[in-house]
Amino acid sequence: MSWYSRYLQVYEKSFDEVAFAGIISEVRSNLKKLQSNHPLVTVSIIAYNEEKHLLACLWALSEMKTHYPIEIIGVNNDSKDRTADIYHAVDLPFYTELQHSCGHARLCGLMNARGKYHINIDADTLYPPTYVDAMIDVMEKHPDVMGVSATWGYYPDKQHSRVGLYLYTLSRDCYLWLQSFKRPELSVRGLVFAYRTEEARKVGIRTHIIRGEDGALAFGLRKYGRLVFLRNSKVRAVTGYGTVGGGSLLGSFGKRMRQAFAKIKHVFTSAEEYKDEESNLIKNTEQ
Repeated sequence: MSWYSRYLQVYEKSFDEVAFAGIISEVRSNLKKLQSNHPLVTVSIIAYNEEKHLLACLWALSEMKTHYPIEIIGVNNDSKDRTADIYHAVDLPFYTELQHSCGHARLCGLMNARGKYHINIDADTLYPPTYVDAMIDVMEKHPDVMGVSATWGYYPDKQHSRVGLYLYTLSRDCYLWLQSFKRPELSVRGLVFAYRTEEARKVGIRTHIIRGEDGALAFGLRKYGRLVFLRNSKVRAVTGYGTVGGGSLLGSFGKRMRQAFAKIKHVFTSAEEYKDEESNLIKNTEQ
């Protein structure tokens, strides 16, 4: 059984659909034990209308195994469903960001973070218990590392087989890995990104664009040090199919392959050599 299987029993379920009283109590108790008054790491969860996913995400986070003092905070991006009720139910401190966008939500989490390190978490994603330590260990051991990004997978369902998902993610991860040697900022995705809080505040998070705020932040962090790309089971998150782009897996795979070949020069070209940097980062969509 996969590490995330138990959390799927509440994934894609509305807050009223099933009685989650026992799970909520367990999550509330676990989260309380994790919270530190003097955190080294801040984990901020951004959520916009994530009633059907947030509890599963929090359940997984509440079982995190870490030796670092951490705080976990939430950001409610002015949701219209019961996202805020779930934060209240598990007694998690959260902030309400009235301006809608991933950029505004991530910025809210960053500006309220007390930790030396900040980890972005998406509310529709599940994270393994080793996630925090594996990401933060890299920056703790290497002071010149400003940010760490990772890979992610998908849970299999009736429309997506394990074999199909394996081949899809393997090809995507290989491309991201190759790209990370010279253009690591282009391999960064916000749902699996950790970085140094102070330097990130200096760079700032773009809020006027729909996508690309994560890559733009990563590119700005390179002024202060290097980025590291991890691809192992300790950091491999699991999410739904929003990043696949809709349609069949085969169709999405073909689309991503065409995009990859169109941008193949990025694998061999350094950021200094690439002229249209800002435009490229903004257009760089999740794969």
